[in-house]
Amino acid sequence: MASTKTKSKGRAAGRPGGRPGRPVARKATAADWISGARPRTLTLAVAPVVLGSAAASTVNRFDWHLALLCLLVSLFLQIGVNYSNDYSDGIRGTDAYRLGPPRLTGGGVANPKRVRNVAFVFFAAAAAAGIAVVIITQFWWLLAVGAACVVAAWFYTGGKRPYGYNAMGEIFVFVFFGLVATAGTTFVQMHRVPEVAWVMAVMIGLFSCAVLMINNIRDIPQDRLAGKKTLAVVLGGRWARIVYALFLVLPYVLLIYFAFLYFGGGYVYFTGFLTAPALIIGVTAKTPGEMILALKLSSFSALAFSLALSAVVFFLL
Repeated sequence: MASTKTKSKGRAAGRPGGRPGRPVARKATAADWISGARPRTLTLAVAPVVLGSAAASTVNRFDWHLALLCLLVSLFLQIGVNYSNDYSDGIRGTDAYRLGPPRLTGGGVANPKRVRNVAFVFFAAAAAAGIAVVIITQFWWLLAVGAACVVAAWFYTGGKRPYGYNAMGEIFVFVFFGLVATAGTTFVQMHRVPEVAWVMAVMIGLFSCAVLMINNIRDIPQDRLAGKKTLAVVLGGRWARIVYALFLVLPYVLLIYFAFLYFGGGYVYFTGFLTAPALIIGVTAKTPGEMILALKLSSFSALAFSLALSAVVFFLL
């Protein structure tokens, strides 16, 4: 780890523009790179595409080619964001305060520039899949939407004024991994976005916010030391847990829309058997390990919810 003397010459650790806190100690393994992609978060990339495709199927406009391309855009963008966060948090020294498993940059196992370049590769891959969607659909204005997604992904923790350090992370995930991903998937297949797609988009956006919130609740003490003002830091532990619970409960409130209007919609409530433990553990957790468990359960709850609701739409409507 960098010495105190070294840190004192630069900006404070964790502040935008701060210096990396750890030198490279060993070469990253394949397992390190896989862990850096944060596989447990990838369910949040799959869920909106599944829901958006289900919405398109309500009028028999499901196109598996476009659905697959949308899935690639979402997955590559999510992985790119994860590597970008690894790089940006690492070079600022934010991860020097982190209690979880060491990251590639902050843990000193990979060259920061290499981590950044890998993030760029995945952003480029997402852009390539998105361009393919544009060429097929001929909706050229979607290029602007795609560019906005990549820019927002980078400046989440990158740049001089990352908005993820200013309590705006939940807005990012709600908009881009909720509204844009779900409604966008529906639009490219049926050329419009019906009400059902918007309701689905809000649902999965709330789940995504819950996953981010519980992750940040775990890191409140460390983020305060690092100068990273997440929404959880701003709210404080008690209110952040309440908001986390609301993020998990509200999708089930919105599910009333499907339960009353569509046959079989009520079956999706059975996914609550997975979501309820996530909520209880997240609200009562006292250790980082318990919060990591709540994060995993929240992430899988989002996927289970989206798969169940999509199955109802695909096969029962």
